Amino acid sequence: MWSKLKRMDPAILVILFIFMVLSTALVHSATVDDPKIKISIMKSIILYGVGIVAFVVTSLFDFKWLLKISPYLYGAGLAMLAGLFFVPPKNGARGWYQLPAGLDFQPAELMKLILILVVAAMIARRAGEQLELKRDVLPTGVIVFVPFAMVLVQPDLGNAIIFLVILLGMFWIGNIKYTHVLVGSTAVVGGAALFLYVYSHFHDPIYHYLYVHHVEHWADRIDTFLDPSSVDKDKKYQLENAITAIGSGGLLGEGFMKGNSIHSSRIPYAYSDSIFVVVGEEFGFVGAAILLLLYFWLIYRMILIAIQSTTVNGSFIIVGVISMFVFQIFENVGMLIGLMPLTGITLPFISYGGTSLLINMLSIGLVMSVKLHQEKELTF
Repeated sequence: MWSKLKRMDPAILVILFIFMVLSTALVHSATVDDPKIKISIMKSIILYGVGIVAFVVTSLFDFKWLLKISPYLYGAGLAMLAGLFFVPPKNGARGWYQLPAGLDFQPAELMKLILILVVAAMIARRAGEQLELKRDVLPTGVIVFVPFAMVLVQPDLGNAIIFLVILLGMFWIGNIKYTHVLVGSTAVVGGAALFLYVYSHFHDPIYHYLYVHHVEHWADRIDTFLDPSSVDKDKKYQLENAITAIGSGGLLGEGFMKGNSIHSSRIPYAYSDSIFVVVGEEFGFVGAAILLLLYFWLIYRMILIAIQSTTVNGSFIIVGVISMFVFQIFENVGMLIGLMPLTGITLPFISYGGTSLLINMLSIGLVMSVKLHQEKELTF
């Protein structure tokens, strides 16, 4: 075990430590003025400690065994998602199981990791050859579509989209045919155009339907993204305040834990989905740029491990993890500066959230497992 620990990527370990320090400080700053949701530094450190233990254990566990049992993990994941339909909604959504000690568990987060394993196991059967439509693309697409639909109706659009992003990223590195890419791209563009046409021409009936089912915030977010001027001021206050707060940070920021900050009173869940606002307001453009460079460094290190991997399925797993992180980072930052629609996607390793942090740590643990266990093949 000690020999494996010594072969861990030191750069990734340094990045994770920096993320722990940044997350603990930012979450504390975002909640220190609100006694109702004040999150202590110790609580953040404990959550990160649990995540680090999960990271180390996963790193030492041979990823090939996880690929072997991935069908059973997939079944367990679907069962957990199905069980949510019998759970009382929270904040208008059925996405969490209530655990002891006031903790929540979000199965959709775990399902992202399970899908990476399942898709990697399926496309690795081709051993690098081009994926066939009937044998590979369609069956794998169905496997991803089932949890996608289940999460979409919770409703959790953000995590549902991540499922598709993981699939597309792994299809691309899995040597999908260009004709399939062309057909798929055409279908996506056509579907988006059709959606915009139907949504714009039947806006009121659609909004009424969503209102009856208590998910009218979907329409509000779409309207805010497509045409902010048409949305009531109360419905776009979060985006406007987020942009104002980030812009107020200027080049170097207004200072860590500065009193009367915009995020402290005007942006809901600034410690979670909107944590990047705290970064921009308190540390400015320079601080935000450094954070993004840390993400770039992390992704760069994972790409190197994927390139050096001697197993195809190991490379596929890393590509799935990279696809998940890249989209989450782009979506979270983009939605707070008006480039992307608002969703509930957290900023990896920085936002407060037990399930999200645990899954992120497990994901990095899988990447490290590929690095530590690529010197030998398991026999079953």
